[in-house]
Amino acid sequence: MVDRDRDWDFYLRTLSNSARDSNVANDPASDPNILQSVKKLYELCKAENSEDLVARVYPQFNKIFQRSVSSLSQSRTSNGLLLLAILQFFIDFGEVVLHDADPSLKTFFRSCLSREFADPIVAEAVLEFLNANLNKFLTSFPTLLPQFFPLLLKLIAWNGEKLEKPFLKIFPALISPGSFLPLFPSLMDFPILVVALEKVERCSGSLVGNSIASIQKSKAPEMLLALMDEAYTGSTIGDGGGDSESEDSNTLDVADPLFLELLKDENDGLSERHWNSPGMTAVIQAALNTAQSDRLEQLLNMTPRILDVYFSVALRVVNNSLICALIPLLMSRNSILFPNKDFSYKVRKRLLEFMLAAFQRSPAFIALLKKPIMDRLGEAYENPAKTELALQLCWAIGEHGGGGRSHKDAARELFESLELLLYENLLSSRLGLRQDSGDNSSGESFRRSSQSRLLCFVITAIAKLATYHRELLPRARVSLGKVARSRTSDSRVWTRAHDYLGLLSDPGVSLSILGPSKPAIEDSHNPGTVDWSQGRTKMVAHIPFYILREQEGPPFHDFSFSDILPRR
Repeated sequence: MVDRDRDWDFYLRTLSNSARDSNVANDPASDPNILQSVKKLYELCKAENSEDLVARVYPQFNKIFQRSVSSLSQSRTSNGLLLLAILQFFIDFGEVVLHDADPSLKTFFRSCLSREFADPIVAEAVLEFLNANLNKFLTSFPTLLPQFFPLLLKLIAWNGEKLEKPFLKIFPALISPGSFLPLFPSLMDFPILVVALEKVERCSGSLVGNSIASIQKSKAPEMLLALMDEAYTGSTIGDGGGDSESEDSNTLDVADPLFLELLKDENDGLSERHWNSPGMTAVIQAALNTAQSDRLEQLLNMTPRILDVYFSVALRVVNNSLICALIPLLMSRNSILFPNKDFSYKVRKRLLEFMLAAFQRSPAFIALLKKPIMDRLGEAYENPAKTELALQLCWAIGEHGGGGRSHKDAARELFESLELLLYENLLSSRLGLRQDSGDNSSGESFRRSSQSRLLCFVITAIAKLATYHRELLPRARVSLGKVARSRTSDSRVWTRAHDYLGLLSDPGVSLSILGPSKPAIEDSHNPGTVDWSQGRTKMVAHIPFYILREQEGPPFHDFSFSDILPRR
């Protein structure tokens, strides 16, 4: 007990004396004894669990916190570890001393972490701090991490794969109703964020200890000089002069709006990312022409794994309205990705898988999003990425009946878009046949293969829609008949049309084969399958009786298994 009191007094005097030392008072983090004293006093408070001890320590901790924050702009030492130690005290004992930790946490993010996110020691300590207090953040400060997700993305983007595991543990806490949609384009542009951060480092020196907001302000005199130069000499602001061939001339300008959007620290809502802006075009061109940095390569590998967590959380806890709002963003970004082949493949695969999973969970999304879906079907010819998206949308339309039986108008409009896509491809296919005399290049072969695949998907979607909505059956027969009679370059196309025409002539068989694998809520049965949960009482046999009776609906014959299988 005596040793504890002696240690207690020693550490408390150390903090008191620091306030009287002008050098330490103006920069508390410069004295390592202060951090040591804060940690020891916190441990004593934790071990003793005494409100009296906590009340004695709190004024000193609060004063040091305020002095550290005010000295950040002039400090030459890192304040992150000291502030994190004090924040831990505020979180654990805030109720005892009536201290709300939320303003202190926001002050730390805005004033300290915005300057020190690039410091690997501070970055690791921040993630350790967030993981240790994750439950408290979720219950007591649920909006804090979603508010500062851009800053945490900068932290992991700069420090790379070595901090990936602790970051992924806190990543679900970054997702909230207010951050779910803005987080998506930020993840899509993760590689561009690294390029922008590296640009800042090349232009303004080390990122450690510098606030990007202050770096942006420091560029104002340069912009003013550039404007004066333009007025007097006729040169343009973008003219690099003798250095125009330098490596930085093809990267983002610090005054570019996209640059400022990428490097923001707080979530301010969903904003448009101008991928066609000159700054973005320059970044992409520079990425293609120069060797990728190790940091960029790490982010290209990490982004698909982070997207896996994002989509997993979305399907598990995010409400349908937000997921429905995300799908158009997803479709627009499917073909706009960082130009790295492996990265684009992995990310695009995850985008399409999530879209299909969302449609599987809520088929009505297809009817609600019929306009963007029809727009994407019309873009099927522009590039392979848009073609693949159109293929997946065709499958989803047919599989889920255009949104379900209650969305007949939407299903009819989607059916008309499929018809248009089918006829346009048939026409181009015939033209390709006539012009095939001497062109056997690999590019033309790939185009024909893609077109045949698209035709097969469209034909299947038309047949499935007509099976689901019987009023579309006459139009489907006309469409499939034209394909069956056409001379396409791929026999698989007209063979499939012949097969579907035969199936559509028998409604029962067609419903069993082309009907949805998962029935909508309003469906009373699931054609073509057996409900094994009812296996003890009856067996439902579909196809044999459908063929004999040629009628729709569930069969009227019920058999008990005991009538067929002898009892032991």
